[in-house]
Amino acid sequence: MVEPDQAGPHPHAGGTIPRAVDAEGPADRDARRHFPARSRRAGDEPPGRRFRPHRRHHRRDEAAMTEPVTDHQMAEDAPPRLAGQNRLRLIGICFAAAFLTIAGQLTHLTIFPAQEEGPVRPITEAPLPRPDIVDRNGVLLATDVAVASIFADPSKIIDIDEAVEALTATMPDLNATELRRKLSTAKRFAWIKRQVSPEERDAVYNLGIPGVSYVNERRRVYPQGRLSSHVVGYVDLDTKGIAGVEKYLDDRGALYTASLAEPTEHRTEPAQLSLDIRVQAAVIDEVGKAIEKFHAIAGGGIVMDIRTGEVLSMVSLPDFNPNQENKNFSKDQQNRMTSGVYELGSVIKAVTFAMAIDSGKVTLKSVFDTRYPLVIGSARIHDFHPQNHPLTTEEVFCESSNIGTAKMALEVGLEEHQAFLRKVGLFDKLQTELPEAARPLLPKRWSKLVTATTAFGHGFAVQPLQGAAVVAGLLNGGHLITPTFLRRNEEEALAMATTVIGEATSETLRYLFRRNAEEGSASKADVIGYRVGGKTGTAEKVVAGRYDKNKRLSSFIGAFPMDNPKYLVMVMLDEPKAIPGTYGFATAGWNAVPTAANIIERIAPMLGVEPVFSAEDLQKLAKLEEKEKKKKQN
Repeated sequence: MVEPDQAGPHPHAGGTIPRAVDAEGPADRDARRHFPARSRRAGDEPPGRRFRPHRRHHRRDEAAMTEPVTDHQMAEDAPPRLAGQNRLRLIGICFAAAFLTIAGQLTHLTIFPAQEEGPVRPITEAPLPRPDIVDRNGVLLATDVAVASIFADPSKIIDIDEAVEALTATMPDLNATELRRKLSTAKRFAWIKRQVSPEERDAVYNLGIPGVSYVNERRRVYPQGRLSSHVVGYVDLDTKGIAGVEKYLDDRGALYTASLAEPTEHRTEPAQLSLDIRVQAAVIDEVGKAIEKFHAIAGGGIVMDIRTGEVLSMVSLPDFNPNQENKNFSKDQQNRMTSGVYELGSVIKAVTFAMAIDSGKVTLKSVFDTRYPLVIGSARIHDFHPQNHPLTTEEVFCESSNIGTAKMALEVGLEEHQAFLRKVGLFDKLQTELPEAARPLLPKRWSKLVTATTAFGHGFAVQPLQGAAVVAGLLNGGHLITPTFLRRNEEEALAMATTVIGEATSETLRYLFRRNAEEGSASKADVIGYRVGGKTGTAEKVVAGRYDKNKRLSSFIGAFPMDNPKYLVMVMLDEPKAIPGTYGFATAGWNAVPTAANIIERIAPMLGVEPVFSAEDLQKLAKLEEKEKKKKQN
C-alpha cells in the first residue's frame, strides 16, 4: 500500500471532393482488357435481320382444302420458292438467337465481372487521393505520391519459367517460388508487386512479357517519419486508414470514390492537426534521452494547451516508422498514452485535493496527523517519508503524504468521492480522434479502504492522456475539456466544457502546484523565469497479480506559467532505474521531473512564453552562471 513519491535526499478536414485516380497509365491493352469498361447502351446494339416471306402462294382453293392432303402431297404441291424462304427464315432465327446470346453474355460480363477471377478492381472506379495531413503551422505530416503496381494475367503468360526468371532478375526481392505459384493459377489476375519504384516499373514494362503490365496507384508517405507516428497513424497498401488520425479520416467518411470516366480535377483541403512538430521533436528527444539515461523500458510525453484542450505533442516510445513496408509492429510499440492504462500514483492526489477543497470540508489551514500509519481493517497505509509532526494541507501536498491524502478523502465521504471521480470523467473511457483508446480499470467494489487508496492513485488505472486532461481542467479555472488532436479555439472549448470545480478552488490548486515546484517533490521542475508548478507520481507496477516494489512507473504533470497557466506538460517513464547522482532513488522527482524541466526550457520560447524574472530568480541565475564558470575552469 506504500506509494513512494519523494525526490531527493530531502525526505477537419473538410474540403472539396478530391481528384480522381488515374488508374491506367501506359499499361497497354493488358490492363484495359483485364478491367471491364462501361457497358454499351442497349440501343447501340444492331438488331438481327428480319426475313419477311412473300404472301403469294399462301392461299389454296377452298374446295381443295375440304379434302384430306398427305404430307407427301403437300411437299409435291409446295412451290420451290416457298421452301427456300422457310429455310432462310430458320437460318435467320438461329443467327439472331446466337447473336443475342453472345451480346447478352458480353453485357453481363461487362457490368458484373466474374468474382472468381481474383481481386480485380475496375479501372473505371478508384479511390480518390487522401487529404494531406499538416501540423498547426502547415508542416506536411502525410501526403500521397504516385506509384505503380505490377500485375499479371496468368492466362496470357506463354512461358512461366521464362517470365519468373526475367521478373526476379528485374526485382530481386521477389520470391521465385511464390511468383511461379501466382502465374500458374487459372485466375485472370494476380499482383506481382505493389507500389514499385519508377525504375522497376520501367524495367518490367521494357521486358515486354505478354500478360504482365502495371497500373498506376497512390502510396501514402510520411515526410516526418516516426516523429508523429502514433498521432498520425498509417494506412495499408490500399491506402485504407489503419491507425491514428488516418483511421479517423476514414471513419468519419472524409474519403470518397469517383469514376475515372469523368476525370475532373479535385483536391481536398489538408487535415490540420493541433500538433506542433517543433514541440513534438523536443519532447521525443528529451523523453528518448531520459529512457536511455535512467535505463527505462519505455516512456511518453504530452504537451497540451489547457485552455483549448489542443494536444501540441504526444510521444510514446518505443515508436515506429510509418513508412516501412512491413507494419507488423510489436505490442511494445503501442501508443501507451491512450491505448494503455496505468496507475499514475500521487499525480491523482491533485484530484483528491481539488475534491476536498471544493467540498468546503478542507482548507489550506486544515491539519492532518500523519505521524502514525493509517489502519483500515487489516491494511496499513504508510508514507514514503514519514514526518514526526502533523501536516497542514500545503505540507500534505508538498510532502506527498499518502496518509494525509487518504484522510481527506475519508472526510469527504465514500459516495462523494465516487461522485467526484465520475464527474471528472475518470470512470469513463476518454475518446478523442484517435481510435486507440483504453477504458479505465476500476475497483470492482467500493469500500473505505478503496476510497483511501484511490485517493493517492493506488488501485485504479487510466490513460495517461486522461489523467493529463483531468489535471488541466483543475488548473484552468475548473473547466473539464476533452482533448483534441485537431485545431480548436478557446471559445469553442468553453462551449463544450464541463465545470467540475469553482474558480477559487482552481486558484488554490495552482498555488499548491507552484509551492510543490518551489520546495516540494517537483523542485527540479522549477525552470527559472517560467513559474512552473506540478505534481509527481511514483507507482509500483502490478506483476503477476502483485505489486512489485522493484518495478515502478514514474510520472509528472506540470503547467506553466502557473499564475495564469497556458500549457501542461506530462512525462512518464516506465521502470526507470536509480543511477549515480540520484542517491539510490528512482522516483519521479529524480527522473520524470528533470525531464519535464528540459522540455519546458526548450518549448517555452517556441510557444511565445516570455520569461519573467523576480529578484530571487536573478540571484539563482547568477549562482548558476558562477557554477558553470567553475566547471569550465576545472
